Amino acid sequence: MTATTGQPPIRARRRPGDTVFSGAALAGGLLILVALGAVAIFLIVQSIPAFGAKPTEITSTGAFPNFWAYVVPLVFGTIWAALLALIVAVPFSIAIALFISHYAPRRIARGLGAIIDLLAAVPSVVYGAWGIFVFSPFVQPFYAFLSSTFGWFPLFSGSASPTGRTILTVAIVLAVMITPIITALSREIFLQTPRLNEEAALALGATRWEMISIAVLPFGRAGIVSASMLGLGRALGETLAVAMVLSPSVVVSFFLLRSENPTTIAANIALGFPEAFGTQTNVLIATGLILFVITFIVNAASRAVVGRVGRIKGV
Repeated sequence: MTATTGQPPIRARRRPGDTVFSGAALAGGLLILVALGAVAIFLIVQSIPAFGAKPTEITSTGAFPNFWAYVVPLVFGTIWAALLALIVAVPFSIAIALFISHYAPRRIARGLGAIIDLLAAVPSVVYGAWGIFVFSPFVQPFYAFLSSTFGWFPLFSGSASPTGRTILTVAIVLAVMITPIITALSREIFLQTPRLNEEAALALGATRWEMISIAVLPFGRAGIVSASMLGLGRALGETLAVAMVLSPSVVVSFFLLRSENPTTIAANIALGFPEAFGTQTNVLIATGLILFVITFIVNAASRAVVGRVGRIKGV
C-alpha cells in the first residue's frame, strides 16, 4: 500500500479567458430567460381586459358573443394552415436533403446546398408577392378541376375560388417557405451518419436506398423531428405571406378550395391592429398570447419527442 501525504489535490489553474467566456454564456442565457419572461408578463397583463370584453369591444360588428368564440376559429386556422404546410414540406425536404447528401455529385451538391441556404433567407414578403401574383392565378384552373372532378371528397367540395386565394394556396406558400429550413437541417444530420454504418450496409449487399433506409434515416430520425418542428414554428408565426395571399374570414372550415377561408392569428393581428382601439387592442394582444402558448407547447412537445427518440437509440 502507498502512503498518503495528506496534501490537497492540485487543481488546474483557471484561465481568465475561461472565466470571461463562462460568464458571458451565463449572462446570455439569463438574458434570454428575462426577455421571454418580460414578453409573457406583458402579454398576460394586456390580455386580461379581453377575457371579459363585450361583443362590440371584440369586433366593431359584435358578431362574437365572447372572446373565446372569437379566438377558436383563429386557433383553428393557424394550426390547420401550419399542419397542411408541414404535410407538404416534410416529404420534399427529406427527399431533397437525401439527394444532396447521398445522390448528387459533389459539385452539384455544393451548389444545391448554397441555393437552399439562400432560399431560407428570402424575406416573407417576396413569398407573399409570388403567391398572390404568380401562384394563385396559376393553380386556380387546377382547383376548378379538383372541385368538379373530386367534389365528392369533403375537402374539395363546393365551388372553387375564382381567384385561387385559398387556405390550400397559403399552405403551399408556407411549405415553400419552410422547405429550405427543414432541408438544410436534415442535410447536415444525414451527412453526420457514421461512415462505417453506411459501408457496412453496402458491404452486406444493400442497395443505396436500402442503406439509407437502414442506416441514414434511423440515425437522423431525431434531427428530422427537430427540423420539422422548427419549420412548424415558422409556419405558425408567419404573418405577411398569409395576410397577402389569403382572403380571410374568422370561421372554422376544413374546405381547401372555397373562397371563405379561416385566417391565422398572426395575419389577423397584422390586418386588424392598425384600426384597433381600446379593448379591441387588448383582444388582439390576447390572441397573441394564445399564439405564444401554442408555440411554447409545440417546442416543448418537439423536445419531448427528440428526447424519447434519443433514449430509444441509447444516445
